[in-house]
Amino acid sequence: MKAKLLLKQRRELSTGVFLESKVWEVPDPVLGSSHTYKYSLVLVSDGECVIRYDNERGKGDHRHIGDIETPYVFSTPERLIADFLGDVNQWRSKCER
Repeated sequence: MKAKLLLKQRRELSTGVFLESKVWEVPDPVLGSSHTYKYSLVLVSDGECVIRYDNERGKGDHRHIGDIETPYVFSTPERLIADFLGDVNQWRSKCER
């Protein structure tokens, strides 16, 4: 089985603020993860990545909120997207003009 792209989306939220989401189903877990999904979900504001969820090879599942990186407990792609959008909504309520 080759990697199967499940989601590829870029959505502008406001001027200079956008989401970019990519999720693949992969034949084997990415090193550091125990599931068969590879993902990268980002919120960019004025050219700066302010939130990112990913499972970079060797690091496993984690998220970045500003400069802070914390582990992320992956359960399903749907929960991943819901958690990411929850953080995006929190950021927007505090930071967006």
